[in-house]
Amino acid sequence: MKKGKKYVSAAEKIDRHNAYSKEEAIKLVKETSYASFDASVELSMRLNLDTKKADQQLRGAIVLPKGTGKTKKVLVIAKGEGAKAAKEAGADYVGDIDMIEKIQKENWFDFDTLIATPDMMPSLGKIGRILGPKGLMPNPKTGTVTTDTKKAVEEVKKGRVEYRTDSYGNVHALIGKVSFSDEDLLENLNTFVSLIVKSKPSVVKGTYVKNISLSSTQGPGIKVDINSFDF
Repeated sequence: MKKGKKYVSAAEKIDRHNAYSKEEAIKLVKETSYASFDASVELSMRLNLDTKKADQQLRGAIVLPKGTGKTKKVLVIAKGEGAKAAKEAGADYVGDIDMIEKIQKENWFDFDTLIATPDMMPSLGKIGRILGPKGLMPNPKTGTVTTDTKKAVEEVKKGRVEYRTDSYGNVHALIGKVSFSDEDLLENLNTFVSLIVKSKPSVVKGTYVKNISLSSTQGPGIKVDINSFDF
């Protein structure tokens, strides 16, 4: 696939054989962003994991200290107190069976995150084949199946990032926007990397973090020197 002129000129600013310190990488990711909108900054980590084994799969969520710069629409499936708390916390949509039927019958997906109370999971399970492929099925590991709907909604609105390893052992996460200050991006980057390092499965031997890179939406990848992190 032929790359556009803007991509080529952005890529020329990067030495592909060089691993940059995290501070240099953040400066470069901002310099090489050529999108006409406020691009997201994505972090990719290649880990020494065999994801065919259940004990080597990572999945979870973290609230980044400086948020992601992205406003997420939240749907909460709950009844009674759980529904009331979700509304008060600022959920965009709250309901129970009515919302499940709306998704099923109208193919309605005007939300980014779905939170549910445990008692609603059997009903949600019936549309799992619709939600699953879109990555919207609530999961206790990511804090989206919970009785504390207030906390869950607040965390998503503050900038909670869900992550999971893909089949190659990579983890991807949005850590902000190119409009963020270098300091804010650096704080989010450090927070996410240290979480992944702490989550290292005990069965993993040898080098755990193989590669770290940053990129902006549509922009070229920038390799980050692993030694610039304190782990």
